[in-house]
Amino acid sequence: QVQLVESGGGLVQAGGSLRLSCAASGSISIISRMGWYRQAPGKQRDLVATITSSGRTNYADSVKGRFTISRDNGWNTVYLQMNSLKPEDTAVYYCAADRHFIGPMDYWGQGTPVTVSS
Repeated sequence: QVQLVESGGGLVQAGGSLRLSCAASGSISIISRMGWYRQAPGKQRDLVATITSSGRTNYADSVKGRFTISRDNGWNTVYLQMNSLKPEDTAVYYCAADRHFIGPMDYWGQGTPVTVSS
């Protein structure tokens, strides 16, 4: 089992920045990739960014060039640096982890809300 706890969400003005953190605990040695997803009110949960054990990253087109996913060694913490935030980035952001490199994520955090005001 892997436990994930997100932090760093909040209210920010458009154009501002936030850094989300995801602290992983438990059997973190089984993790192959981690990622951030987001769910806006009334919408489905969408991929934001993922990072693999080799450091390979993947981003949604809507955040490329503005968001950066990173991690420390050993999967203890994964970060999402969000710059040039837009009102449409408003959502609950979820951290996720997976034992595999493809397919649905196995573990999810509780989410941290991000609100971007115009």
